[in-house]
Amino acid sequence: QLQLVESGGGLVQPGGSLRLSCAASRFTLDDYAIGWFRQAPGKEREGISCISSSDSSANFADSVKGRFTISRDNAKNTVYLQMNSLKPEDTAVYYCAAERRIGLCVLKGYLYDYWGQGTQVTVSS
Repeated sequence: QLQLVESGGGLVQPGGSLRLSCAASRFTLDDYAIGWFRQAPGKEREGISCISSSDSSANFADSVKGRFTISRDNAKNTVYLQMNSLKPEDTAVYYCAAERRIGLCVLKGYLYDYWGQGTQVTVSS
C-alpha cells in the first residue's frame, strides 16, 4: 500500500522555523503533486501549499505566502515544507497528501488520494 510519512514537527517559539518532510514509500513521487494541509482544533482543514509533479511549480495559501516554501527531492522521494517566521496561529497538525496529476497542483483536499498520518506543529512561547 502506498504510504506517506511526515516528520519534522515540534514546538517552536514565535518567529522560529521548522522544516517538515514528507517521505513516500512503495511508490515514487515523480508523477504526483504533493500538497500540505493543516488542521487546528475546532477548525476546518486548510490547504497551505502544494508542488506540481512536472515542473515543481507551487501554490501557497495567502496565510503562509512569503513565509513558507516547498521543494521536492525526487532522488530521495521526499517533499519538504520550510516554515519560517512562524506564528501561534500556525499551530496545527500538518498533513501531506499525494495526487496523481499532470499540470499545476491545486489546494483542494478532496482531490488527493493518499495521506500521511500528520505531524504536530506548536508555535508558542
